[in-house]
Amino acid sequence: MKKTFDLKNGFKSICFLFICLFFFTFHSNFQIVRASTMDNYQSELVTEELRLKVPSHFKEVWLKIEKSIWETWLSSQDGFLGRQIFWDKDKEEALILVNWKNKKLWKNISRDEVNEIQVKFEENVRTSLNLDENPFQLIYEGELYVQQ
Repeated sequence: MKKTFDLKNGFKSICFLFICLFFFTFHSNFQIVRASTMDNYQSELVTEELRLKVPSHFKEVWLKIEKSIWETWLSSQDGFLGRQIFWDKDKEEALILVNWKNKKLWKNISRDEVNEIQVKFEENVRTSLNLDENPFQLIYEGELYVQQ
């Protein structure tokens, strides 16, 4: 009788483990299946989001150089629709939102070309502020899509 009781409890335990395993396996995969890939947005308007550390005592110089270097270059890029620049006084952070016609046009710009403009920007900053390094550190970069 005791062996029968142990077999029943063991069988119940194994069944419970299989049910849990089944639930967690298919629950997590279901979430992955439901998630949409970012490739679906290749042809839709995309906003590049950049956050930078911008100390208040350098803000005016940063803004001037940002507009003269980056805005000039961006305006010549295929797919560029414009941008907005925000600054948070309390956090001393800038938010730059760059609007692109679509992700494909944005990402067609070579990384080397972007790096070249960044080097030019940083050289201009160091010269203007008489510093050894760029004080405007990138905090975050991402992309945003309009939701209907």
